[in-house]
Amino acid sequence: MADFGNNEAPKIDLSDVDHRVGQLVGGGQLWEPCAKSDIRRWVMAMDYVNPVHWDQEFARETKFGDIIAPQSIAVALDYGHGCQPACVGHIPGSHLIFGGEEWWWYGTHVKPGDQLFQERRFHDYKVTETKFAGPTMFSRGDTIHRNQHGGLVAKARSTAIRYLAAEAEKRGMYDSMLGETKRWTEAELKEIDTIRRDWFMSNREGKSPHWEEVSIGDKLPRRVIGPHSIASFTTEYRAFVFNIWGTFRWTAPEGVVDPWVNQDPGWVEGFGFDEDLALIDPRARDGLYLGPSRGHIDGDKASEVGMSRAYGYGATMAAWNTDYLAFWAGHDGMVRHAKSDFRGPAFEGDVTFIDGEVIDKIESSEWGFPVVQVKVTMTNQDGTKVVVSTNEVELPY
Repeated sequence: MADFGNNEAPKIDLSDVDHRVGQLVGGGQLWEPCAKSDIRRWVMAMDYVNPVHWDQEFARETKFGDIIAPQSIAVALDYGHGCQPACVGHIPGSHLIFGGEEWWWYGTHVKPGDQLFQERRFHDYKVTETKFAGPTMFSRGDTIHRNQHGGLVAKARSTAIRYLAAEAEKRGMYDSMLGETKRWTEAELKEIDTIRRDWFMSNREGKSPHWEEVSIGDKLPRRVIGPHSIASFTTEYRAFVFNIWGTFRWTAPEGVVDPWVNQDPGWVEGFGFDEDLALIDPRARDGLYLGPSRGHIDGDKASEVGMSRAYGYGATMAAWNTDYLAFWAGHDGMVRHAKSDFRGPAFEGDVTFIDGEVIDKIESSEWGFPVVQVKVTMTNQDGTKVVVSTNEVELPY
């Protein structure tokens, strides 16, 4: 817990963390299978204009014969934005932001009617002194996603950044970095719209480039998302199915003493849930109106946890990366591995430009078939990097 007396450095209390390293953890399990409305809501929130995920008539004419979910859907069908196994243990006076995600996909598409089940494990952590908040814990957790048939869909390793909210507020790092919220001119918005449209028209038919045709140094078409706003952040949040009232139940791993399921992580005052009241009034654990995510749509609350302005979600930035690559790979390709490091959030008023470049071709990969390696960089309108990722993509061979 934080201690500001006698000019002592603040300390982060990890007494409830150490003994949980390596353990299976619980969380939420969705009651119902994935519906077409879940898929459509998700791609709408991600601004992923790929017709195979929302256009019934288009999808019927593809090899899939119907709408399928994008690869990024796994996090939307999980609990806690996929961060549950990385947010383990009670740390008094803390808050959390996302630090990165690593994903592996195993060839099984998610389709309407499928239901995903998760196995979660708290992997490890380290504590580092940061300019942002002083003593800061970087913790990692793994989630394995399987469908109702036991088919392995994906594995995710999420990185959570847990820190003392009062110390981050005191330091106010982003206060000095951020200027006024960007106000976009009509001409600028037209340019953004042109880039956006050029991207989603670049491979609307889902044609897959062949591995032999791709060269190191090839550039992927630029994508843009934004300008980000309270409305867009809210739309993103509501596309995670667990945020809809009554959609999940709590589950605990068998055979684990004191498993971490829905205990209090130690959120700073004003950011916690009321689990008892939520049995009557589900808004009490809504997360956005009340709870740890309220800073995403409330600048004042964002300042209380050191963020200074309403900001976006790490889980959606990772999804932007996956969708960007999958769109380029087409219907016969698949993103197999994506490792994204988050350098900073997407703030209200910003836009996010996404650029990719082929940096390697691996004929004998660990997957057993050729892949191309693509570096993706996300920047805001000032050129500041917000995400850097390295990815392996399967293409027809």
